[in-house]
Amino acid sequence: MSFTAPDFSRIYSKALKYCAYQERSQQEVRDKLYALGLHRREVEQAIGQLIADGFLKEERFAIAFAGGKFRMKKWGRIKIKIALREKKVSEPLIRQALNSIDQRDYLKTLQQVLLSKSKMIAEKDSVKKKYKVAAYAIQRGFEPDLVWELLRTEDVE
Repeated sequence: MSFTAPDFSRIYSKALKYCAYQERSQQEVRDKLYALGLHRREVEQAIGQLIADGFLKEERFAIAFAGGKFRMKKWGRIKIKIALREKKVSEPLIRQALNSIDQRDYLKTLQQVLLSKSKMIAEKDSVKKKYKVAAYAIQRGFEPDLVWELLRTEDVE
């Protein structure tokens, strides 16, 4: 099935608005266009045009996504990596996005997460309390070795 210029213009316009709202992955745009009832050829043509016009760039998306989840939701690298994989971002771009997170900021955020959670836990036994704090940070996607290292060296009680 071939579609006419006005049809493509309408499709492209919808895809453009979707991408203009916030950075999107190619998979998110694909899913949106398929939800609109488009066929594979139409979807790929629209995506190709969005890439050519600079409205869809996987690298820009991955870095923005990683930075946003880290700053706003205080996610660790593991959770960000899993979320980017779910959005079908390539491994090299995932590594690049994770490397874009400043290590000093990362450690400072992890310390804040640990301290904040520690204040909320009303556990008297310090070993149990540290375990609960560690479990929380690990669940947020921070690396277990890093979490335990900070808990050993920092005073988070």
